[in-house]
Amino acid sequence: MSAASPDSPVAAETARSRILSIVAGVLLVVIAVLAIVAILFFAERDRRRDLAQWTARLNVIADSRQAAVQGWFDQNLAELRALAENQSVQLYLTELSQAQGNRAAVTDEPAQLGYLRNLLAATAERVGYGGGRPNVGANLRRTGSGGLALLDGDGRALAASADMPPIDAALAARVAAAPKDRPTVIDAFEGASGQPMIGFLAPIFAVQADPSAASRVGYALALRELNESLYRLLRQPGAIGASAEGVLARRKGAEIEYLSPLADGTQPLRRTTPIGDIRIDYRGQDVLAVMRDLVQVPWTLIYKIDRSEALAGSDARRRAMVVGLVMLVLAVAAGFIAVWWYASSRRATEAAVRYRDLARRYGSQETLLRSVTDSQPDLIYLVDGEGRLRFANAAVARRSGVAVADMDGRMLADVLGPDYARRIGEVNRKARKQARAKTRLMRETLESGGERVLQTAHIPIAGDDGAVLVVERDVTGAVVEREKRARALRAVVDALVTLIDRRDPYCADHARRVGQVAAAIAGAMAVDMGERATIEIAASLMNLGKVLVPTELLTKTGKLSDAEMKQVRDSILHSADFVRGIEFEGPVIETLRQLQERIDGAGYPLGLKAEEILLTARILAVANAFVSMISPRSWREAIPIDQAMEALRREREKAFDRRVIAALDHCVENAGGADRWRAFAQAPASVAP
Repeated sequence: MSAASPDSPVAAETARSRILSIVAGVLLVVIAVLAIVAILFFAERDRRRDLAQWTARLNVIADSRQAAVQGWFDQNLAELRALAENQSVQLYLTELSQAQGNRAAVTDEPAQLGYLRNLLAATAERVGYGGGRPNVGANLRRTGSGGLALLDGDGRALAASADMPPIDAALAARVAAAPKDRPTVIDAFEGASGQPMIGFLAPIFAVQADPSAASRVGYALALRELNESLYRLLRQPGAIGASAEGVLARRKGAEIEYLSPLADGTQPLRRTTPIGDIRIDYRGQDVLAVMRDLVQVPWTLIYKIDRSEALAGSDARRRAMVVGLVMLVLAVAAGFIAVWWYASSRRATEAAVRYRDLARRYGSQETLLRSVTDSQPDLIYLVDGEGRLRFANAAVARRSGVAVADMDGRMLADVLGPDYARRIGEVNRKARKQARAKTRLMRETLESGGERVLQTAHIPIAGDDGAVLVVERDVTGAVVEREKRARALRAVVDALVTLIDRRDPYCADHARRVGQVAAAIAGAMAVDMGERATIEIAASLMNLGKVLVPTELLTKTGKLSDAEMKQVRDSILHSADFVRGIEFEGPVIETLRQLQERIDGAGYPLGLKAEEILLTARILAVANAFVSMISPRSWREAIPIDQAMEALRREREKAFDRRVIAALDHCVENAGGADRWRAFAQAPASVAP
């Protein structure tokens, strides 16, 4: 058998195949290089996104801490302003000013001054400036941690609380330099005891005179050490990171002076650093940081976290992603080139045979698919990313009046209307973005005045055109029946709750309050709507079992015994038993049974722990404990909200879920929860005196 000549069709085909192989190989290398560049670009963009997210998170925390610190200053100034506006203080200093400093000319001067000293002592003790006993002489030398003093118009001390430090020349100069017509803050300085101190100064104006520098007759001065009452406000409730830190600083020439304790143990006013890049902290560490200037003082609040800690996860993820994807691209490219080179001489013939078989097979499958879908009453169609129909069954044709053969390639808006296409397109985009099926209920008003409820399923199809398979079903009857059952169930629940509230007046509205707090927590944690509905119903039913508890035990004013306490707690399990025959859409009964489980496994009745406990039960347990503490009971008064939160924090990872407590902390501190729930401390109207 002779070899094929260079001019034969076989040789020509072989030559063309080799040329195509070379061209394809070059293109593949170019594509691989471009893919690697794209991967590096995507990794960098991912890093910037993580950085932006951390910056936004730090900004939110910095705003919260700034508000807390500024509130501390406002409270101190308000207390001092109230002292300066006291009529007894104004009257004494007005008489002393009119007498040009001659105390003998002041009406009943010893009695007035004695009263003012007692007033300073009482105010100092109430506000937290130390003291508690009157000072026998304002000019006695003493060293104290803080106090209150009244000064005459020339800045001389007239009366002071017991722990008021001496007014030395440096402090007198600070008072003289302060504004004469409004309350102000005396910036932090090192006191005689070596501790950092801060002062608050408010002018005292003559009786029945307009506030102005001309009518000033004296000052009210407050001094206190910078201590934990201020520094604790720099700490964000909840976990953010081991290296997260809030500090106070001020500019001192060309340096930054730190006014709060630092994480390395440095005390206030003991460290300065040159003014430089905010991304490098006092330890020389690379950090993510944000700053907020305070209004009352020339201070700056800095909140920061080590960059290595904040971005550790994203950096590792990026490295793994870059290395893995680069290796994958290179491996795929090398394998593709090898396979291409090996199979290039046989590909054309094999492809023709394969494609012919596939065309025949797909034609049969399309015929079968159409026969199946056309027999369904549901609308079934395939729409691409541009909103064009790629497939539609006979139900779509009946709805639109457009023949099936004429729908391929037409816009969905032209076939079923623009408003319908807009609503479908919104869900399709979410399904494509999340790469998972989505369902949605749509309500339509019919021309007859009735309503139709349609359920649509959106299944994204893998491919370059972003196609989504949409199946629409009329579920009006099922939805109407379900809503009817839900209304009936709600009525039963409300009736049962009313019955319990009548038996235990101290717990009237307890279930509703627990439901409110639990709903706020669920919102902060972005819990889905199904779990929120479960929490609402379980909160309403949690006290149902109290029908088995004697009324005299519910209203007992003394401390309950262990047996009595167990009887009350077991009532929640009885609540679950009472409704076990009712079909709820969510795990309502399981939530009630797990309400007294503990994160550490020491709860009952099953001893579940951590994630074994339903999230709905974990949320409801925290809400129930919180409302119980801040509400009055027959045997005790209501506990203040801040003390209740502190008690919950002590039980983190013991009785309660840390994340749920953090969410409640956010609701109380940042979402107005403290203001909304403060009324819970009032006794119910049925038992109020």
